[in-house]
Amino acid sequence: QAQLVESGGGLVQAGGSLRLSCVASGREFAGRTFSAYAMGWFRQAPGKEREFVAAISSSGGRTYYLDSVQGRFTVSRDNAKNTVYLQMESLRPEDTAVYYCAADLLPANRASRLQNDYDYWGQGTQVTVSS
Repeated sequence: QAQLVESGGGLVQAGGSLRLSCVASGREFAGRTFSAYAMGWFRQAPGKEREFVAAISSSGGRTYYLDSVQGRFTVSRDNAKNTVYLQMESLRPEDTAVYYCAADLLPANRASRLQNDYDYWGQGTQVTVSS
């Protein structure tokens, strides 16, 4: 069964950094199949809708970001490790949310910003930024 497990969340002061990881496992991602998935990061703050944060194409050649995180966050992947990362710098209190990774079977040089396009989701990891 497909599984995505996020880690790396925590409490950090404003201006600090965190690196989130998401490891994919299960038959759906076995062998080189993980490299056929575009991967996305989304977040949901208390009382708000879940929103797109960043995405990376299956090969890693293209990346996409929410405007408010552009230049502060970097999404990357290691297909040999079935892992996608989100490096977050210059964190702000408004970045506080539960962060989710998601996988979209899309062996193309693009990735979607739309939640409905993603097939598998992790359970999320909490990121809290104090002021």
